[in-house]
Amino acid sequence: MMCRRGTKQIGPPSDTVKPRAVVMSEPKAPIPAPGDTYKGWLFKWTNYIKGYQRRWFVLSNGLLSYYRTQAEMGHTCRGTINLATANIAVEDSCNFVISNGGTQTYHLKASSEVERQRWITALELAKAKAFRMQAESDDSGDESSPPASGQGGGSRNSEVQSTLRTLGSKVEDLSTCNDLIAKHGSALQRSLSELEGVRLEGQTSEKIRQVTERATLFRITSNAMINACRDFLALAQAHSKRWQKALQAEREQRVRLEETLEQLAKQHNHLERAFRGATVLPPSQSNPAIDSKGSAASKGDASDEDEENEFFDACEDVQEFITVPADPKYHRRSGSNVSGISSELGMDDGTTSLDEQSLASNPESPQSQEVVPVRKRRTRIPDKPNYSLNLWSIMKNCIGKELSKIPMPVNFNEPLSMLQRLSEDLEYYELLDRAAKCQNSLEQMCYVAAFTVSSYSTTVHRTGKPFNPLLGETFELDRLQESGYRSLCEQVSHHPPAAAHHAISERGWTLRQEIALASKFRGKYLSIMPLGSIHCIFEKSNNHYTWKKVTTTVHNIIVGKLWIDQSGEIDVVNHRTGDRCHLKFAPYSYFSRDVARKVTGVVTDKDGKAHYVLSGTWDEKMEYSRVMQSSRGGENGADGRQKTVYQTLKAKELWRKTPLPDGAENMYYFSTLALTLNEPEEGIAPTDSRRRPDQRLMEQGRWEEANAEKQRLEEKQRTARREREREANRTSSPTEEAEEVEIASEPSETTYKTDTDETSSDLSLSSGHPDNYRAMWFERHVDPATGEPTHIYRGGYWEAKEQGNWDSCPDIF
Repeated sequence: MMCRRGTKQIGPPSDTVKPRAVVMSEPKAPIPAPGDTYKGWLFKWTNYIKGYQRRWFVLSNGLLSYYRTQAEMGHTCRGTINLATANIAVEDSCNFVISNGGTQTYHLKASSEVERQRWITALELAKAKAFRMQAESDDSGDESSPPASGQGGGSRNSEVQSTLRTLGSKVEDLSTCNDLIAKHGSALQRSLSELEGVRLEGQTSEKIRQVTERATLFRITSNAMINACRDFLALAQAHSKRWQKALQAEREQRVRLEETLEQLAKQHNHLERAFRGATVLPPSQSNPAIDSKGSAASKGDASDEDEENEFFDACEDVQEFITVPADPKYHRRSGSNVSGISSELGMDDGTTSLDEQSLASNPESPQSQEVVPVRKRRTRIPDKPNYSLNLWSIMKNCIGKELSKIPMPVNFNEPLSMLQRLSEDLEYYELLDRAAKCQNSLEQMCYVAAFTVSSYSTTVHRTGKPFNPLLGETFELDRLQESGYRSLCEQVSHHPPAAAHHAISERGWTLRQEIALASKFRGKYLSIMPLGSIHCIFEKSNNHYTWKKVTTTVHNIIVGKLWIDQSGEIDVVNHRTGDRCHLKFAPYSYFSRDVARKVTGVVTDKDGKAHYVLSGTWDEKMEYSRVMQSSRGGENGADGRQKTVYQTLKAKELWRKTPLPDGAENMYYFSTLALTLNEPEEGIAPTDSRRRPDQRLMEQGRWEEANAEKQRLEEKQRTARREREREANRTSSPTEEAEEVEIASEPSETTYKTDTDETSSDLSLSSGHPDNYRAMWFERHVDPATGEPTHIYRGGYWEAKEQGNWDSCPDIF
């Protein structure tokens, strides 16, 4: 081992133990001329494990850069060294070293001595040119060396100020000469006019003398003006050349800084994942060879050490519109009372505006009322045990099995089912309570839009997977006495998995949905795309709203800490009035200047006129602003069109997330509502998720027993499905198969068909469902608003609960 030029980096071994490089025939490149870009393959020393590795080097503008392949030149540079301050040393016939004084050292090997000499010639020419360019761009303008880094900024600034003062004095001289020329020119003109009117010989000589004197003064002043202009022009030209060079140097410096920043971001990503991997892997799994050769490995670039590293380009979220404060004329002098705005703008029904309600300060709003619950519900569950997950113990049980039969352990789960997670959409039901009181449909739309965003607030830290419901599994959420609503979910299909949900409130709203999940595994992240529409119907106004959910992405599936993001767009539509709210969930980006998890939206009427602008984040709060005026202008959008500028009133809070309970990090980050969802209750159906044994065992921390019970339930479900298929094959006939093509007849807009005769129920559920399963509490119909086939609550569950009659429920647990 020996040190190179005073650096602490350790070079490759001596020639006696140096790894042999594979000599590959390359096309002979011409000897480079000064200023040409030179490219070619060289072998670069990386570390003692990999030795010399073949890399593509590019020499251009005094910079030597390298890439793994030629294809990487467009997007990923693995390293760059500036030749202006670099030292080039030849070791032997094929090897040479480039170092910039300690921070970077490249040990390189050419395929032949001739190829090495070509590279040495090109490098020396590029170094000389880079040194000359650096000397010419020095602000001092002399041949001396540049000042120290601590003094360069101050001297450069002082010289620029001095130059500006000199140019300023020249401009003042030009102004003075201009005044004198104007003065003497006017005097000369007067003298010439007087000379024309002189008749006597004595006066003529005197006038001629005055004209001569004034003409001389004019000539002197003009010459001074010309000289001052010449000096100013010469000085401006001299400094312009230097300033152009300085500007070019600043541009190149900016490009280098951007490249450095990109490399630092990539290195940060690599180090972050390496740190996370180090915290997950036990010490016994680390590579001892790398640990023992750490000093040698440090000589190679970080990019050489991670062959599987993947980087993403910086993403810049493009806003679709711009908001600016409205003109003061729209604000009333009384301050908080904004009722005058409604009359000034001619609101449709003259009702109180959303601004008047002052959501955050209204003491009568449902959110601020102290609701005393009928029963005391639990506020804690057993802490999550810290069990390590042995991947081999999972994989060894999967050998020779079908993918659909591979049992996933509960280590990836949280002790709630998907039906319970679906019921968590009602966490902020107060928003729908307020919406039901609104008389203006546009204001009501703001509440409904805030409700759609609030349903994602519980997912920000919830990286655990909910239990997949068994076919026929149900979950009831009866909060009628406490909050005025009750909710029922049922798993109506298993292949594909789909759950139907129905909630009704005493305060005048109904929420229903059927959600199926489609997922795509992308290697490093998992995308979950909910399919199906959500319906919200208000009894008083008969407004019918529909929307769909956005895509949920789980990142760092393989290595690193899991984190969740929501991205996509939502259109909330009022089918009665034509009002619409377009919400955009911005995807998270390391390089974005916007706040994380940002949501923006615009509420428009049927004619497309904007009335409200919504903004906030899906994990914290949403605000609204009343639009006073809109216009086209501002900067162009991504598609080249001008963005819309909205003049709005001051933003007010529409919804804010309730803080998590104390110790939530040890309880799967459950919210206050989520902690109560799996609490045992009396009188619930035997198919309720609270009675699921594997889920209960996991909540109690008995994960091994939960895994065994989960496998038993899944096998029982497969057996039941095979039995249904055999029964369907025995009882089916050609006539019945022809009838089963139709879906149940369309229900009316206000009441849904609840006939339970054998023919209609079989027809409504067999079409498009491989399970051949008839749901207990839901019927399949064509939705009147969207035209989509969906399951709608048929009724009877709450009556069966009051009577305690669960005889028709299947035995699924």
